[in-house]
Amino acid sequence: MMDVSEKRKKKWRLALAVTGAALVIFLALGIFVYKAVAEGGPHLPIYSVETDEKDVAVTVNCAWGDADIPELLALFDEYDVEATFFILGQWAEKYPDSTRAIAEAGHEIGSHSNTHPNMTGIGEGRIREELDRSAEHIKRACGIQPVLFRAPSGAYDNQLIDVAAKLGYQTIQWDVDSRDWQNPSSEEMAENVLSAVRPGSILLFHSGAKNTPAALAQILQGLTDQDYDFVNVSDLIYEKEYSIDTNGRQVSLAREDRDDRDDRDD
Repeated sequence: MMDVSEKRKKKWRLALAVTGAALVIFLALGIFVYKAVAEGGPHLPIYSVETDEKDVAVTVNCAWGDADIPELLALFDEYDVEATFFILGQWAEKYPDSTRAIAEAGHEIGSHSNTHPNMTGIGEGRIREELDRSAEHIKRACGIQPVLFRAPSGAYDNQLIDVAAKLGYQTIQWDVDSRDWQNPSSEEMAENVLSAVRPGSILLFHSGAKNTPAALAQILQGLTDQDYDFVNVSDLIYEKEYSIDTNGRQVSLAREDRDDRDDRDD
């Protein structure tokens, strides 16, 4: 028969074992939670693309007037530019002829929302409404269903990126801002863009900005002189097997694997 002291020792060993097991589980969960937080962070749109080609994407936000659209289209035709226009739904509704002219000239069209609200923290229902209404107006004007999205004022949060993705949109930002919305001179804009551009850059311009056509003439000539090619955003980005670094630069996983192999061979 087991005496009292032996029973106590057995209970103590059992308690110790249970405590030890619980500690292991706690630490494991803690490590898991820490890892999840450490590897989490913001859901990023694409700002630029890592590429071996001297390709850049010219993008134009359409939320103001349309008076300069014919001049922009003529410039793009002269320099063989296939641009990407991010169009507000209300803009497409107000200027259906210009929206149609952009599409008929062979340019890509993305959504810039419907009414240009701050889309951070507004709720999934409102995000869906903005994107759905924008697509309706664009499709009515030119027959195109957009698959790219640029947030109004470039403001986004995780929810916006996720909801846009659910609706089939890739969210696109930019890494080179012409700052035409500040109305600098065309020379200042050209210097700003040409000094910042690199392969894989996405350039930001606006229709209806005062000096954009004059600046674009200088910029397109300067980039042509540097042997850059102009592609639309869909032709610049990777559709699958990619990562986006903390600066929003999209990198092909196949390219990373190739670079890793090259490093091992050296």
